Amino acid sequence: MKKEHRSNLVYPITRWVAGLVIPFLVVAFIILYFLPNNTATLFAWEIKPPMTAMMLGSAYAGGIYYFTGVILTRQWHRIKVGLIPVTIFASILNVATILHWDKFNHGTLPFFAWVSLYFTTPFIVFGLWLWNRGQDTNQPDESDAIIHPLIRLVIGAVGATTLAIAIFLFLNPKLMIQLWPWTLTPLTSRVMAAMFSLPGMVGLGMAMDSRWSSAQIILQSQGFSILLILVAVVRDRASFNWSNPGSWLFSIGLAGMLAGIVVFHAYFNNYHKMQKQQRIESPLT
Repeated sequence: MKKEHRSNLVYPITRWVAGLVIPFLVVAFIILYFLPNNTATLFAWEIKPPMTAMMLGSAYAGGIYYFTGVILTRQWHRIKVGLIPVTIFASILNVATILHWDKFNHGTLPFFAWVSLYFTTPFIVFGLWLWNRGQDTNQPDESDAIIHPLIRLVIGAVGATTLAIAIFLFLNPKLMIQLWPWTLTPLTSRVMAAMFSLPGMVGLGMAMDSRWSSAQIILQSQGFSILLILVAVVRDRASFNWSNPGSWLFSIGLAGMLAGIVVFHAYFNNYHKMQKQQRIESPLT
């Protein structure tokens, strides 16, 4: 059967995969965020300190939000920006697993779940993006807000900076361990790289698409994740070296990103409503 071209549809298989991924993310989120001191027995490897576990759990919570959006939406362009960041995130964790194979709890159910997820997800998600991307009409929704090129440039610059941090975390963990606000290991440095790659790639993706509707779901998921990370900072503040300027840069930087997302979201949602109201009040011609 010949697939319909450029109808902006999300293929059913894309939603099915999202539905299969969500249960893994829910279980991992509960363990990492609410039981961060029990990762030695409940997770694929022991994560210390709790802040690292909770930050990974926060990333999974954002993933739950995003993949729920994938299931619920029927328009491809609304979820397309998130798939490449997820692919990069999963790919980094795949490589980190191979590099630090000896650190994992082999033979346990959490280990098998981890390996099953990260040795398949990069290929499956990237394949879904390739398969579904031709559906994008490249047209804004009716009354869609258009993001100004200058704003997209700033978002892209922030994304590129965040991605650069991710690259350093992965390629030079020894340096980043010395600079980081709390204790990292080579493995958790590379896991941190995966987490920083998410907002980095999201920023670059938003810079390349001017439609607010394309950014909305993935931006909401990132905001949710950042909020949980900030709560984790308060919960595990004892793990931070507050004499290290990096502790303040990390906390204030994340708070600034969350504030920016809230303002950005409020502005463009209000823009959408104003355009809709203006259309209603305009006289018929």
